[in-house]
Amino acid sequence: MAADRGQDAFAQAARLDRQRQAESAQAAAKVRAFAASAKAAGIEPTRLTARPYSGRTTLKTNVTGWYIKRDCSVGVSVDGDFYLLHAPGGWSARFKGVHLEPADPPLELGRGARDGESMPIDKALAIRLEAGNTWP
Repeated sequence: MAADRGQDAFAQAARLDRQRQAESAQAAAKVRAFAASAKAAGIEPTRLTARPYSGRTTLKTNVTGWYIKRDCSVGVSVDGDFYLLHAPGGWSARFKGVHLEPADPPLELGRGARDGESMPIDKALAIRLEAGNTWP
């Protein structure tokens, strides 16, 4: 009985992982298409900043691209990579900046957040593309 439950839990975890990977692959294609469209539309990329986990200041990053959410917590690089713009802080990070690694994009930004804070990634990308160079 306990062994069966353990196997069922592993099988469930494997199914969820495959589903997450498939969703991430779909979202990654949308993010790459957005980067190509933003370049073609002449939307100027900017040097993205990250917020430390304390949220008190901004940190320079190694990423140039576009913010996708108005709170500047998510971005897309000119290479079509997806970034979560949060990083550990500290004195070194304040002066030298931080090196961010691309993240796996979700199909829904903010899934599990408070009501009204989640949005399908394709809708967020469309809104950003439509805003052009007037994004806040």
